[in-house]
Amino acid sequence: MQKRITKAAVIGSGIMGGGIAALMASAGIKTLLLDIVPFDLSDEEKNDPKARNRIVEKGLKDAINAKPPLFMDKKSDPQLITTGNLEDDIDKLADCDWIVEVVVENVKVKQELFSKVEKVRKKGTIVSSNTSGIPLKDMSGHLSDEFQQHFLGTHFFNPVRYMHLLEIIPGPKTDKAVLDFMADFCEKYLGKGIVWAKDTPNFIGNRIGIQGMGKAMNAMLEHGLTIPEVDAIFGAPMGRPKTAMFKTSDLVGLDTMYHVAKNCYEMCPDDEMRDTMALPEFVGKMVENNMLGNKTKGGFYKKELTEEWKTIRKVINPETMEYEEYGKADFPCLAEAKKKSALPEKVRAIVYGDDKGAKYAWDVTATGLIYAANRIPEISDTIVDIDNAMKWGYNFEMGPFETWDAIGVKESVEKMEKEGRTVPEKIKKFLDAGNETFYKIEGGRRYFYDFASGAYKPVPVSEKQISLYNLRQENKVVKSSGSCSLIDLGDGVFDIEFHSKMNAVNREMIEFMIEAHEYVSKNGVGVVVGNQASGMPAPFSAGGDLGFMLGLAKEGKFSEIDDFIKTVHQSILASKYAPYPVVAAPFGLALGGGCEVCLSADRVVANADLFMGLVEVGAGLVPGGGGMMHLWQNYIRYKPQVAKITDYSGFFIQAFMHVAQAKVSGSAAEARNSGFLRPADRIVFNKDLLIGEAKKEVLRMVDDCYVPPRKEKFPVFGREGQGMIWSEMLNMKTGGYITPHMETIAKRACYCMAGGDVPQGTQVSEEYLLKLEREAFVDLWRTEETQKMAEHMMNTGKPLFL
Repeated sequence: MQKRITKAAVIGSGIMGGGIAALMASAGIKTLLLDIVPFDLSDEEKNDPKARNRIVEKGLKDAINAKPPLFMDKKSDPQLITTGNLEDDIDKLADCDWIVEVVVENVKVKQELFSKVEKVRKKGTIVSSNTSGIPLKDMSGHLSDEFQQHFLGTHFFNPVRYMHLLEIIPGPKTDKAVLDFMADFCEKYLGKGIVWAKDTPNFIGNRIGIQGMGKAMNAMLEHGLTIPEVDAIFGAPMGRPKTAMFKTSDLVGLDTMYHVAKNCYEMCPDDEMRDTMALPEFVGKMVENNMLGNKTKGGFYKKELTEEWKTIRKVINPETMEYEEYGKADFPCLAEAKKKSALPEKVRAIVYGDDKGAKYAWDVTATGLIYAANRIPEISDTIVDIDNAMKWGYNFEMGPFETWDAIGVKESVEKMEKEGRTVPEKIKKFLDAGNETFYKIEGGRRYFYDFASGAYKPVPVSEKQISLYNLRQENKVVKSSGSCSLIDLGDGVFDIEFHSKMNAVNREMIEFMIEAHEYVSKNGVGVVVGNQASGMPAPFSAGGDLGFMLGLAKEGKFSEIDDFIKTVHQSILASKYAPYPVVAAPFGLALGGGCEVCLSADRVVANADLFMGLVEVGAGLVPGGGGMMHLWQNYIRYKPQVAKITDYSGFFIQAFMHVAQAKVSGSAAEARNSGFLRPADRIVFNKDLLIGEAKKEVLRMVDDCYVPPRKEKFPVFGREGQGMIWSEMLNMKTGGYITPHMETIAKRACYCMAGGDVPQGTQVSEEYLLKLEREAFVDLWRTEETQKMAEHMMNTGKPLFL
């Protein structure tokens, strides 16, 4: 099927519709956003286009102002969206290649809308519904075969930009070519992880998720636990998001959760665990009383401010419906889980414990595992799609069947049967056949158990994706240390993968990278610097190893810090001037040292969700790995050409403020606008494809007869630029906006970036600027204030300004 989507339409401008439109525009797709005409217009307003578009304009405005941001670039991306209403502008749908319906969950409303859409859409236009559970056949059965052949379900998860999951649901007559095209397009251009769902109530993610949430809430009352105790268990210790169960509900909105649960309960009359979908009575009362979570400043949790401006955190008491203060929840099983390093061990420690919390965790987990098994093949044909739906749509580290493997299938089934639980026959047959786990590794490949065939099959992986996990299983690791590995990607390209805690840049990693480049210079054609996180999102690199340097500083070993930074510079320059292309593939957090690794690469292939910045100021330091130098080089090389160095003043202030204010980009697009990414650097929406795309970039540069950059001197802004900044710092200190030590840090950063005590326009070498950075970095570590700031940052993740 040869098709291209150059223009799309989104009908419905609420939270989901606005989020889908924002994602489309961020991907460079011209988007038409439509909504209804307000019902309450006066006679005069009925002829006013502005009034008639009031709803859709508010929807777009809300999307632009959303936090976290829905647009990758809030300045330019919204310009790709045009708005209108369904009475005056429906004919504009004729220009669209894909139309997405995101209106109220009412089958009659959707039927009427699609009848109107069919009259104006051009032949071949794809139409999809974002319904969370209304059967597709009920919405489209009255329409032409040609319409139904191009009709499917595309169920996004909220917030659309950040949730990786997209459930694609075929309709009764959907053309396979349409389905294949949409899966490929949404994976590549919108960055989604595709799960194939069946046309059943709430599809996969919400069917499993709502049952699990309903069971957890009802079991909480049965076992006599509190809300904070439930969240302490079903948070990070069980591989769930830190917001756990109830805080996540506050984020989503209790009204949304309640509606989805009610819809599932009503549409699943024959579900064997239907009773678990009925949320407790107190939740319904909260919805009636508009206690909906964060959007109403109070849901399961609430923050209150005392007269002394102290924040008090409270939680709802389900019995009294009053908010009460609460403390830290703990159980022996959680204490035992803390002693374990790997997630499977933590989960086992919890569900097989003997205390009250452990018994509750086991009850909820066992019920959920049995439920997931019973949903095959009703909602999905494979365990892979169910596991992926829960990982990508609910941010679980492990899906149900991966969790079952973690706690031991045989051991858990024996416990279930001993308690009188009804274990699905398919699970019994699975064990009777001598199988032990639902997933296994053979020959470097990951396989899953297929219930339909009774055999193991390879886990499907996109042809565009390179799995570092699989390569490790295939013994493609060439060199390795505790913090870093060098992996053979094939075709002479090697990947430098970080795997320290938070992928923080430490001495071992720096020394390893020097060795890795020496190896590739003899055995390869290029390098990718990139990682892949399994389960929960992990950073590309959260910065430098503060603990290592703080320890040296407290012992007065400043010469060792100086030697370490010299090694850092050696590693950075080895990468920058390597005789082969080096491509960095960052995603998520790329802060401090992680940002500096990227700035030294020939090219960056970044994930769209990139949070990049030089944030060392927050730890009482200046960037020490060439970050300021490379950022300034990006500004003078890739910003508009100017005639004289004096005309760079605006650029210098911009570059300096990114360092002085520790600014972090909200996306890769913002990183490009800020000068961290260059015009030739690429942005990839799907993180899963990042390593593969980076490898392609290396090979493309090799094919183009890559020549490494030449060492050249470049102009700096000199002492004149420093005077301009220093006077402003003095004003800020005098006005009480910054502390004396923060003024000192800012002055040292300015001194380094401006090139030291030289006249404006002086051509300087990289070695000269790196020496300035190193001296400032070491000098600041000598101060008591910086040591306190660094220790606070290391312990809390937050800056302390002294």
